[in-house]
Amino acid sequence: MHWFQTLDTELFRLINSGLSNGFCDALMPWLSGNSLFVPALVIAGLVVLWKGRLRGVLCVLMLALIVATGDGLICNTLKHALNRPRPFLELVDAHCLVGKSGSGSMPSSHAANWFAATMVALVYYRRSLWFMLPVALLVSFSRVYNGVHYPSDVLAGALLGAGYAAAGLWLVQTLWSTVGRKWFPIWLAKVPSLLNPPEFSAADTEEAEPVFAPRRRKAGGVPVRAEPEAELTAPHVSLDQHWLRLGYLFIAVVLIARWIYIARGSIQLAEDEAYQWLWSKHLAMSYFSKPPLIAYTQFLGTTLWGDTVFGIRFFSPLVTALMSAVILRFFARTVNARAGFFLLLIVTATPLLSVGAVLMTVDPLSVFFWTAAMLAGWRAIQEKGTTVDWLWVGLWMGLGFLSKYTQLFQLLCWVVFMMLWAPARQHLRRPGPYLALLVNLLGAAPVLLWNAQHSWITVHHVAVDADVGQPWSRTFVGDFLGTEAALLNPVFFVATVWAAVALWRRGRHNPLLVYCFSMGAPLFLAYMIHSLHARVLPNWIAPSVLPLFCVMVIYWDTRLRLGVVQVKTWLAIGLAFGFSVVIFFHATELWAKTFGLREAIVSATGLHPKGKLGELLTERYLPVKLDPLHRVRAWDITAQAVEGARKVLLAEGKPTFIIADHYGLTGQLSFYLPEARKDLREHPLVYCRSSDFPENQFYFWPSYENRKGENAIYVRELDRGDPKLQSASDKLQDEFESVICVGATNVLYHDRFLLHPLEIFFCRGVR
Repeated sequence: MHWFQTLDTELFRLINSGLSNGFCDALMPWLSGNSLFVPALVIAGLVVLWKGRLRGVLCVLMLALIVATGDGLICNTLKHALNRPRPFLELVDAHCLVGKSGSGSMPSSHAANWFAATMVALVYYRRSLWFMLPVALLVSFSRVYNGVHYPSDVLAGALLGAGYAAAGLWLVQTLWSTVGRKWFPIWLAKVPSLLNPPEFSAADTEEAEPVFAPRRRKAGGVPVRAEPEAELTAPHVSLDQHWLRLGYLFIAVVLIARWIYIARGSIQLAEDEAYQWLWSKHLAMSYFSKPPLIAYTQFLGTTLWGDTVFGIRFFSPLVTALMSAVILRFFARTVNARAGFFLLLIVTATPLLSVGAVLMTVDPLSVFFWTAAMLAGWRAIQEKGTTVDWLWVGLWMGLGFLSKYTQLFQLLCWVVFMMLWAPARQHLRRPGPYLALLVNLLGAAPVLLWNAQHSWITVHHVAVDADVGQPWSRTFVGDFLGTEAALLNPVFFVATVWAAVALWRRGRHNPLLVYCFSMGAPLFLAYMIHSLHARVLPNWIAPSVLPLFCVMVIYWDTRLRLGVVQVKTWLAIGLAFGFSVVIFFHATELWAKTFGLREAIVSATGLHPKGKLGELLTERYLPVKLDPLHRVRAWDITAQAVEGARKVLLAEGKPTFIIADHYGLTGQLSFYLPEARKDLREHPLVYCRSSDFPENQFYFWPSYENRKGENAIYVRELDRGDPKLQSASDKLQDEFESVICVGATNVLYHDRFLLHPLEIFFCRGVR
């Protein structure tokens, strides 16, 4: 194959050097990646979705599925397997006009992606070939001209992309023909081919229903469980089942995708996750700042999968999938399955909920049990609601309290609902609600008992955390509403507010809407009022989101049935924007590296690309302040840096342990240092700095006072914006014979950006 390599090299030199000119030197790097690509891609996708109807939706879905799978799975796998060096690494005369990637050269992902997209677009829109093929050829040519690929890399990428796109389309159509015959026969009859879908008119939509009209009501106005299936004809029953099955399929696909994302190690643990993982090694009735269920959940996950990131986060996607399934079933019974399916899409396209479905904090458990209590409560308030239904309400609320103290607000939600819906008050003359309250209190017993044994420290901590008793200095309501609007997706946030206002104007006769509103609005409004006085973290309102989204979906589903076609347009915009942001939040490096976001930042800020800050922004990765994932990056490197310092002191011959100045850093070092995981409970290697009063859970565990005469490394994370060295505290100096600062160690993000500036002290001889 020597002749082939020679030919490939000569062709590369001909294109890279022989055809070099000023015009191409400016054009070709722009073709490889520019700041207009993302906006143009978004606009084109929205236009196709808007104008193309079913054909456009299928085209966009196939493009996303095939291009993403091909680039992430096929191309990257081949790059690592073949490991062919880039031409600028082998040829001294190569002119590299763009960023130098460290990945393999064969095949070209740019060529594969563009030819795969060309193949998909050709199947759905024949005339697209006149645009897509020339652009694909130009982009592929630019990779050679820019000096980052050999011609054979580009040729292999083009053939590979077109090939797996054609194979992917054939596979999807085959699966549709097979699975559709059994699960979706009505849709299969209407759309026998996903590659050549028919056109539908507006007359094909379902019949409209009155806005906020209740399905049925008993005499006296008592709410009953709606049964839409019983009121529809047989074909509509089957159609509802189709949406239900599609919802289950979507839940399964998202669950598996989230597990794969976690297993790949794309992001590391957050500080709270690592901290609460340590709790799982010290199981108790409660903890300093949180109830105990998070520790038991992590204990079960790590028992199944080991002390790994996957083990810690295993239950977060699973709990979210279970919650999605029960809410889908609830909508199928009380509204319709189609609305339930789109609620799942909306929730998945909401950044706050989607990111929370990956991280294993207290929030996934809190949202799940809040939702379970809400759904059980809807059964309980029916005219035929039983005591058993109320006992389920108490159980779910009790488990919610064991997950997060926010669950107490659901009691307020029940009070609001009873005030707003008079027929439900008849249950107050029955034992059910009071037994539910008793079960709820029994669930809270472990937390109450633990706090009684520890001077009610959690009550004090929560009060301090909420700035109770602090003077009014400024208001944060603008920050609160702006942050929530962004994290809940601006389109869905506005749609929810609109639906809530419409509910008060003309929908309060519908018990389901009043109930869902009551289960969400009090919590959200309580924190909004609190933001007038103190800062509110965005995740605090998480349990209120799903009930309020239920109000939104029911309202706009009714509007859609009444023929308001703008609902589809705004839904498409909201989903497109939401999924784009969710993908960005899960893989920020993909956007910065692939879509030219760095050039857009430089252009928007007016910075000179050759300036110091401009060079930072034109790196292959986002700067720390612009990357929402910087809190889950480089903790393994941080642990290695601290371990390196410990080994220096360990060489003096005495046992040496580690002290961190913050509970989060203590958890991260304990997890990412293999030696620290060996005996966490009895002989920990990493401690949090000691304190004379409770500041975190470490106050209640054995500290390092029993390690007389031993040495320690004390590590403190400095302010990234102003990383000035500080002196050690008087308490630390009193605990050791000598404490010496040995300087700062800077942990860099992608070998360029300052992420974790660490100050390290050598502490000799525990007194």
